[in-house]
Amino acid sequence: MLHLLFDLDGTLTDTGDGIIHCGQDTLAHFGLPVPDYRDMHPMVGPPLRDSLTYFGVSDDQMAEAIEVYRQAYLGYGQYEHTPYPGIADLLLQLKQEGYGLYVATSKPEVMAVKTLTEMGIAPYFTVICGSTMDGSRTTKAEVLRHLLRSLPAHEPKLMIGDTIYDIEGANEVGLPSVGVAWGYGDGAQMKAAGALDMVADMADLHRFVQRFADAHC
Repeated sequence: MLHLLFDLDGTLTDTGDGIIHCGQDTLAHFGLPVPDYRDMHPMVGPPLRDSLTYFGVSDDQMAEAIEVYRQAYLGYGQYEHTPYPGIADLLLQLKQEGYGLYVATSKPEVMAVKTLTEMGIAPYFTVICGSTMDGSRTTKAEVLRHLLRSLPAHEPKLMIGDTIYDIEGANEVGLPSVGVAWGYGDGAQMKAAGALDMVADMADLHRFVQRFADAHC
């Protein structure tokens, strides 16, 4: 059986609006420069601490910044998301074809479960694994290691994500990965980091999964 590990933000759903708006409000809270929407795209994908550091939040400000961001996200950011067209149909098809489906996200797990439940696609996934609110599990590699403990070690697995953080996290735990072109990452960067390929749309991803399964199962 092939186990498919999906990133969430930028892969299953477009959560960029909520993440970016909350990030902008967090920067404004500290009087830091607030980039425009497009220049805030690096906010989507990395662990929250890394994103805030990238945009100028200092170590001394970090604990407060994380709290400000999370309150904003719980207040309005969590509702600013749109499922990518065709993703529910793809997940249903993959499930019916016998693949194992999982989520591995740097988003806090409680928020990931809520988002996927609201989208109506949470039931497709055997496990939804995310970061912890206490900071004990934050990076994509840490999330993947935790998730892998619940999967058969001898069965093939594939990480599916939209940024270099997904590819690098998969590399760190020894998983092959594929990049999706509809998210927030850079395709050339992901290929250079070791992604097996980039897929253009849902049908392309389905074909890639079938080829990978034929080669490894």
